[in-house]
Amino acid sequence: MALKAGVVSGEDYIELVNACKAGGYALAAVNCVGTDTVNGVMEAAARNKSDVIIQFSNGGAQFYAGLGMEDSFQAKVLGAVAAAQHVHLLAEHYGICVVLHTDHANRKLVPWVDALIDHSEAHFKAHGRPLYTSHMLDLSEEDIDDNLSECARVLTRMAKIDMSLEIELGITGGEEDGVGHEIDENADNSHLYTQPEDVLKAYELLSPIGHFSVAASFGNVHGVYKPGNVQLRPEILRNSQALVAQTRKVAANPLNLVFHGGSGSEKAKISEALTYGVFKMNIDTDTQFAFSEAVGAYVMEHEKAFKHQIDPEDGTPYKKQYDPRKWLRAGEQGFIARLDEAFKDLGSVGKTLAG
Repeated sequence: MALKAGVVSGEDYIELVNACKAGGYALAAVNCVGTDTVNGVMEAAARNKSDVIIQFSNGGAQFYAGLGMEDSFQAKVLGAVAAAQHVHLLAEHYGICVVLHTDHANRKLVPWVDALIDHSEAHFKAHGRPLYTSHMLDLSEEDIDDNLSECARVLTRMAKIDMSLEIELGITGGEEDGVGHEIDENADNSHLYTQPEDVLKAYELLSPIGHFSVAASFGNVHGVYKPGNVQLRPEILRNSQALVAQTRKVAANPLNLVFHGGSGSEKAKISEALTYGVFKMNIDTDTQFAFSEAVGAYVMEHEKAFKHQIDPEDGTPYKKQYDPRKWLRAGEQGFIARLDEAFKDLGSVGKTLAG
């Protein structure tokens, strides 16, 4: 089924998720902080003929609005709104399907999500579709019942305007924009592994309400850690899918699973996870580094231009070298090259549903 290029939501989003699971591939979910990274994601997706997920953390949204805005909560809300409007305007012209999503929101950030749903409700009333495709609640540090009851409250509201909810069960290690749990190399990290029984409990509560996905932890972490520090166990995903399918008498892989902490992961483990119904893998640390590495290389290549407007020895003007469009474009190109690799790893190249 061909979908209209641009931001997808509701039944189109469900169609996209189902296509990923049926085809054994996943979408890269890329954290963005400004127009350079947003446009880089869309350019990379277009040239790979891959659909993609553009997502914002609370800090990324605040940065998008501008760190000069004194009211940080307002900046987080308006930054996320402005970023979404930017993507809605341009995505269809890149000729791919884009999912708009917000990343980790713990208990203190639930008001941020509620405020964004306010904007999606207004957008739905005006345009027949929400501003965002989905939001994430990360209440994994809460008691399981508290976690799920709050998820049910939010999903009840979101389902009315064709939105999906991503939840987290088990803790993804590391820290991302103030939300997370740092890895202790000498500690028992059993909390990094989700219990299939908790996943079943979530399925039974949330399925009747609306569409949702699960970031189930199987040893994955935010950031890049030295080899051997964290052991990925994708079989946890397989076991969760099997328990739900057998208990609820439904088809295989009923859960929509999300792979957090994808940066630095072993490619074989990524491939295995895709066979267990993972349709989305987050990437942030690796793309941050790729952008910065490319900018750093450009600065070193044109070192004089970043110290002098005019060469002190021969009077050569350096405006063309220090023009921000030059070094920002270098960053975008490094960012895009890393996404080329991600799309290949996830098997999404050439599989856009945009028609």
